[in-house]
Amino acid sequence: MGKMSTIENSGNMQDSIELLRFLKTLLEDKKAEDVVVLDVSKHTNIADYFVIATANSSVHARALLKYLLEELEKKGIKPDHVEGEEEGGWILIDLIDIIVHVFLKEWREYYDLEWLYSTAERINL
Repeated sequence: MGKMSTIENSGNMQDSIELLRFLKTLLEDKKAEDVVVLDVSKHTNIADYFVIATANSSVHARALLKYLLEELEKKGIKPDHVEGEEEGGWILIDLIDIIVHVFLKEWREYYDLEWLYSTAERINL
């Protein structure tokens, strides 16, 4: 792809797990629901991991985004890009190796990434 990923910048697989744990904790601290981490590295070339979470409203989803971006910035991590902030139904934060998906419940059920990637390993952190 030509871009260095967040994880490549910081080191190795252990760094990936630490960042995943950090993201999951941030989401749960701000009341995101049903936070799931999938290892999609064998199923797609767009990322190694998906972090999937549910927000209870579009305002909550945007607040989660703002909080994640602030906390990542403190660690010197800047997303490649962010999508969906305006609508708030599905916000995507692309960290190259990790993509964070924040959904409203009905959007999460409709797009059902867990079903699409049902053979991906769930990472328990």
